[in-house]
Amino acid sequence: MSIESPRTAIVGLGITEMGKVYGRSATDFAVEAITSAVADAGLRLSDVDGLYVNPGIKNDTDMRLQSTLGMRDTRVLATLQGFGSSAGQMVQYASLAIEAGMADVVVCVYADAPLKEGKRAGAAYPGQARAMVGVGSLPFAAGLKAAPERYAVGARRHMNAYGTTSEQFGAVAVAAREWARMNPHAQMRDAMTLEDHQSSRMIADPLRLLDCCLVSNGAVAVVVTSAERAASLKQPPVHIWGWGQAHPGYVNRRDSEFGLVSGAAQSGPAALKMAGVGVDEIDIRQIYDCFTYTTLITLEDYGFCAKGEGGEFVASGAIAPGGSHPTNTGGGELSSYYMWGMTPLSEAIIQARGQAGERQVEKHDLQMVSGNGGVLDFHSTLILSSHSKGR
Repeated sequence: MSIESPRTAIVGLGITEMGKVYGRSATDFAVEAITSAVADAGLRLSDVDGLYVNPGIKNDTDMRLQSTLGMRDTRVLATLQGFGSSAGQMVQYASLAIEAGMADVVVCVYADAPLKEGKRAGAAYPGQARAMVGVGSLPFAAGLKAAPERYAVGARRHMNAYGTTSEQFGAVAVAAREWARMNPHAQMRDAMTLEDHQSSRMIADPLRLLDCCLVSNGAVAVVVTSAERAASLKQPPVHIWGWGQAHPGYVNRRDSEFGLVSGAAQSGPAALKMAGVGVDEIDIRQIYDCFTYTTLITLEDYGFCAKGEGGEFVASGAIAPGGSHPTNTGGGELSSYYMWGMTPLSEAIIQARGQAGERQVEKHDLQMVSGNGGVLDFHSTLILSSHSKGR
């Protein structure tokens, strides 16, 4: 086996209804997404001999999905939790298992159902109070209770260091919405202006409501197999050219790079090296965008613009429809749906197949897909192509 040249492909994609879909559990969504993905590939569930499950923040589903699905004698089976980096990790591990002969067809699924009828979306992911004493309790006591507050610290540090502005974060939100308006799967398809962004309420200074991702009930599943087998299946194969992971392990210290550099700075170059391509050869960027700031810093760290110039880059219109660097072409997590790393991955598959309809990017040979977990703590990168390696 040569991990310098993977010979695997994504051949199936299953997406459930997204958003405020009530009365169904995460397991219900997972079963639907997996069944759809397998059928999309032109396979049967009995063909699947590997299953990776990312249970979401609520941990309402796990590897026992095997029994729920009626699968038997599964050769590779695990619950994998890398938070927002999980999708990229699952595809990587599925590829490695296939290359090693441990499995032939592996399904990777993310499912979650945090939204409850009658409760506001903000209550879906509350901060987790912990029984801590001493200095370990200080971040929580200072108000750093949940993701918005913690990402706000990173965003503010970037603003202080490089002069990044709220309006530049807003340009990311507006671009995402422009893409989402062409996506029938997107939860938010109403027009948005920069003025709308600037007038939206403050969530955690400097992050406003329209700087923050959606909350969604639903599931996404993908099917991975060998490139050889993929050639004879139902859908155009999406070839996996490279991958990388990086987990910075930031600490709350003044000399930390937290907020200024993310794991994309390491996982991106690793994935590009494995794929044997340069960042300037990437046609489409599918970036994990839990917040507008996350898109901006990831674009910088991948090398699409210089460090500190992300604000000017996104404000130029480069990432919007018609721009030089189409990014998050389905609307991302900001405007489409929030399925952790499966959001950017699912859109990459749709674009690679040429099945994006009105929003289809003409040049879509190579795509870079990011996953970000924790608060810039965990990172994964995939390089995907419409073509087999060497073409």
